[in-house]
Amino acid sequence: MVDATPLLKTFAKYRYRRLCSLQPAEVQRQQLLKLVRSAQHTCFGKDHDFSRIKSVRDYQSRVPLRRYEEFWQQYWQPTFPTLQDLTWPGHIPFFALSSGTSAGTTKYIPISREMIASNRKAGLDLLTFHVINRPSSRIFAGRSFVLGGSTDLVQQSARVWSGDLSGIAVKTLPLWAKLRYFPPQRLALIKNWEEKIEVLARESLRRRITMLSGVPTWILLFFSKLQELTHSRRVVDFYPHLEMLVHGGVNFAPYVQQFRSLLEGSHAELREVYPASEGFVAVADRGYQEGLRVSLDHQLFYEFVPLEELDRPSPTRHWIADIETGVNYAIVLTTCAGLWSYVLGDTVRFIDRDTPRLLITGRTSYYLSAFGEHVIAEELEDATSFAASSLGIDVVDYSVGALFPQSTNELGGHLFVVEFSPWPSNGGTIEEFSKLVDQRLRQRNEDYDAHRADGFGLNPPRILAARPGTFVAWMKARGKLGGQNKVPRILTDQDTFKDLQHFAAHFRG
Repeated sequence: MVDATPLLKTFAKYRYRRLCSLQPAEVQRQQLLKLVRSAQHTCFGKDHDFSRIKSVRDYQSRVPLRRYEEFWQQYWQPTFPTLQDLTWPGHIPFFALSSGTSAGTTKYIPISREMIASNRKAGLDLLTFHVINRPSSRIFAGRSFVLGGSTDLVQQSARVWSGDLSGIAVKTLPLWAKLRYFPPQRLALIKNWEEKIEVLARESLRRRITMLSGVPTWILLFFSKLQELTHSRRVVDFYPHLEMLVHGGVNFAPYVQQFRSLLEGSHAELREVYPASEGFVAVADRGYQEGLRVSLDHQLFYEFVPLEELDRPSPTRHWIADIETGVNYAIVLTTCAGLWSYVLGDTVRFIDRDTPRLLITGRTSYYLSAFGEHVIAEELEDATSFAASSLGIDVVDYSVGALFPQSTNELGGHLFVVEFSPWPSNGGTIEEFSKLVDQRLRQRNEDYDAHRADGFGLNPPRILAARPGTFVAWMKARGKLGGQNKVPRILTDQDTFKDLQHFAAHFRG
């Protein structure tokens, strides 16, 4: 394979200079007005008087916040799968399937040709940041391994396909990327996840893998298979040329120590991305926990609503010009695929305004507040990571839900179903883990602390230690094994939570 990295480096220098010269607010204003002009003759554009929009304020006064269900019912469902000039001009050729909820309701997210170009641009920015940070890179001397779901797409009509976003990306890859992509289509189409990782592991060991990307949970599962085949624990022994391990989709805090241990001796770097089905939002341009750099010029416009205001009739709608650091925002997207002030469902917190960089803090619907405690996913991730590192153990996976009182003289609380590595052999470790989680949450969250004070409103957290392999087996039992499926961190649906509790209590591996 010809090493095309020198060409990449030439492009990266140009692109990086361009990125450094951007004025965030002005770029975002231009992006919005360009999107509005493009869609002014669509049904949505006419409904919202796009022809008269001249500013961000004009736009926000005419276009209310919407969630998926409102777009689906008002604009897409009546003519699905054919979307022609409805919320975006022209024909929509693809739909990315997304669950987006703990209950798993399928969403069909429109993917336009312009969105495909936007996603490619984000991929190039990822590579740009890599080679700028590593001048000696030879990343294009090998294969880019994407550990995703099945790339098989369902043909909805003559010119419309639906499926996993990774499948759409593969179908629309430019030639230069196809030459460096792994796995080949015959392997990527394997639907059975266990069979797939067996085959991919064996085949990938025969390739020069320079980049690997996927959801952390499934990468770890895949590494277990590689360790089994190679009798080695270290990544450097089976992928000696690996330069970049790209992760996204979940908070990385519970996994970072495991990955650092696996990468010991390797020259591979960890790099986080924020690729939603609705748009590629941000890429890490610096180190872990230094924030993800928002993609400003990718035909996306961002709004940010303080989480506590999201369900108010007239919430405050910030944009890049007036964001504040340290505030937990619900992120709202306007895109080149016909989403307009769309509530994405994620929450973020900015750590830098001049070059907008954010941290993903959780989901708008994924927070514990069954008793008024208002605990967000980021705080749970931090608490479990703190407890695990304090005790020198690893957390493979976990989910949390509410335990409601069974009588009027009882208190409610939270149950953490946690898969440890190694599995704790005594109750003392579990008890100490619970105390540390409780301690950290009380430090981070005033509402939680107030409910825990003097045992007034909440019992201390309970821990159900799940045996090794529990979460993989549970996800498999639910038909959610592999690909982009993620273990839900917070389970607000009581039926699903009870199912997990029962499964974990009876699973023996």
